[in-house]
Amino acid sequence: MDDTHSVATLIDSTTSKIQQLQKAFAELESHRAITLNLKWKELEEHFHGLEKSLKRRFHELEDQEKEFEKKTRKAREMLQKREAAVVAKEQDSLVRLQEKRDAAVFAITNALEKHRKLSSEEPADVSCDGDSGELSVEEKPPDSVASESNLEDIKSSFENGNFEVKSYPQLVKLCEEMDSEGLHKFISDNRKNLAALKEEIPWALKASASPACMILESLEGFYPSEVPSVDGKKDSNLLGLRRTCIMLMECLSFLLSNLDMASASAVISEDIKEQAKLIAAEWKPKLDALDDASNGNSLEAHAFLQLLATFGIASDFNEEELSRLIPMVSRRRQTADLTRSLGLSEKMSGVIELLVNNGRQIDAVNLAFAFELTEQFSPVPLLKSYLKEAKKASSPVRLGNASLTAQTEVNERELTALKAVIKCIEEHNLEVQYPVDPLQKRVFLLEKAKADKRRETEATKPQPKRPRANGAGYGPRVTNVAADKTFYPRVTDRYLQYVYDRPYVYPGPADNHGPSLLGSATYNFSPSHGNYFGNGYQYQAPYLH
Repeated sequence: MDDTHSVATLIDSTTSKIQQLQKAFAELESHRAITLNLKWKELEEHFHGLEKSLKRRFHELEDQEKEFEKKTRKAREMLQKREAAVVAKEQDSLVRLQEKRDAAVFAITNALEKHRKLSSEEPADVSCDGDSGELSVEEKPPDSVASESNLEDIKSSFENGNFEVKSYPQLVKLCEEMDSEGLHKFISDNRKNLAALKEEIPWALKASASPACMILESLEGFYPSEVPSVDGKKDSNLLGLRRTCIMLMECLSFLLSNLDMASASAVISEDIKEQAKLIAAEWKPKLDALDDASNGNSLEAHAFLQLLATFGIASDFNEEELSRLIPMVSRRRQTADLTRSLGLSEKMSGVIELLVNNGRQIDAVNLAFAFELTEQFSPVPLLKSYLKEAKKASSPVRLGNASLTAQTEVNERELTALKAVIKCIEEHNLEVQYPVDPLQKRVFLLEKAKADKRRETEATKPQPKRPRANGAGYGPRVTNVAADKTFYPRVTDRYLQYVYDRPYVYPGPADNHGPSLLGSATYNFSPSHGNYFGNGYQYQAPYLH
């Protein structure tokens, strides 16, 4: 800094030096004997040019020095933050480790005390021998006593809760009998009341001798072994079974979240974790063959991630590989909570960037809000770019006879993109930053054009004449009609246009359903995943997504 100050002082003294030189030059000119070709003005301009050049270069160097100091300061601050984060993680890990150690010691101590109490007070079952009238003693194995005490611990943790299984007591019976197949069938038969079922299943699972084992048994058939080539996107029975499996794992997660650490450890034992790892190892290679990674609505990927989260085995798998599965489930409402439970929150910045690069800005905006990354990924520019890309993808129109059909498809794609953007704006309250009025006007124009086009198509279609009721109509004269054929063999073709040209839009879920304990936010589903349950019937949208 001292050198910089001295250079600045020398540059500032340039003006005074030029003035002194001017005086010396004037004195020299007064004593000259002959006329000099050199003028003072030329010298003055030359020196002033040198002065300006030096000052400009000096300021440039000053700016570069400030920029370098700024970068150095930022790097130092970032390094300090990282060091603090590492220290905080170490402290957090130590605290969690100590809590787990204390919980394990506490559980072991309680188990030993109960075992000693049972051994001293009730060492054996006493029964009367009817033949001899003598008392016979039948001892219980220690393992049986320990397992019964653990079961009592699990059940007693719910005794203080006020919630009871009132609407569907059959759920309790099925869980007591460990009937996973019957539970699947019961859910399928009551598919119209999934919201109520989803609230009561976690509490019914407490009646099971081993809730985790029952849920693992319910996963059988997720990948059918009898017909391995079955298409999971088209088979309604398989779609329903997979959705039920995901829901049951979510219910078990909710059950575990309401248990203390010792009780949860008793439910998810090491043996249960090993069984879950075997299932996960069997499922994981099958995810590589999926071809629906771009739609963000993969049931297979969702079930795999839910399996890891529910049974706490995510640490056995590579985080990078798991984060690459998040875009495959980005449209599902459980994605944010599922990602947090898997410990992948720090990977979401890269996931959102990948979604943006693949033209899935709507999913990117939803996840950016869920993980508070809207400063890094500004929602409004992303939504605008989504509309721009949708119009760009829709711009080429085929020439020839099919041009009208192509234009209709173009308008349909733009209409779908507009509705998705409007919904995203309303969900995240972005109306101030991105007004929806122009978008809604465009939607109105596109829907009006679509309706006009439909009416024109209907008007141009030839309509067959219909006879009067008394048979005196002016229908065409038909001869040589076979006796086993109807008089109007294609009369139903007149009404097919109403089936395909005017699809019915099913309303959303009614407001009279009770609030779900597992979350009520919903996102739209891809049409390729129909709303079917295990028996092929449709069920409500809130369960899907």
